[in-house]
Amino acid sequence: MSAGESSPRRRPGGRTGRIRAQVLDAVRAELGERGFDGLSLDGVAARAGVHRATVYRRWRDVGGLLADLFAATGEDDWQPQDTGSLLGDLVALNRENVAALTEQPSIAAALIAASFRSEEAARGVRRLWEERYARCEVIVERAVARGEVPAGTDARRLLVAATAPLYHLLVLLRMPAEPGLAEDAARTAVVAASAGAFAGGSRDADG
Repeated sequence: MSAGESSPRRRPGGRTGRIRAQVLDAVRAELGERGFDGLSLDGVAARAGVHRATVYRRWRDVGGLLADLFAATGEDDWQPQDTGSLLGDLVALNRENVAALTEQPSIAAALIAASFRSEEAARGVRRLWEERYARCEVIVERAVARGEVPAGTDARRLLVAATAPLYHLLVLLRMPAEPGLAEDAARTAVVAASAGAFAGGSRDADG
């Protein structure tokens, strides 16, 4: 569910599609290696092997690059795994997140950092997470259908509870990924959900 994942499915074809793919791949690489402050249209153009005039004409500035990067990330065909149990599904989801947040360089972590420096990135991160959470609601729907959690369980609250410890520890505290982190966070959320902790209530507190 990480912000760095992207397997675009709706990019335009032909030369336009190839150029966009090259440029956005370069944006990811530059952002991961240099951070937001080191991101520039000239650097992206050079890495992508695309004429700088093309990049300036189409994307105009760094904000345009970031906005298109998030748009492309939301165009992928990613879906959460179906392992047959709520615990298994959440563990699989958390393992993907841990991998994305600990790879070097971590594009996911770089995008999150950029969201605190750029309004375009902040809007992009929010849209992307909203879309990712919507896709992951099926995890909770399956769990309700199997009788693992009560009907009326709030999918968003459960998903946040299962994944938030990863971001707190790996991104905010910059701690190493301890063995079992993905499993422990998922298991805690499942125990709470099974007890009805996320049944009813409101999402308002989650923003």
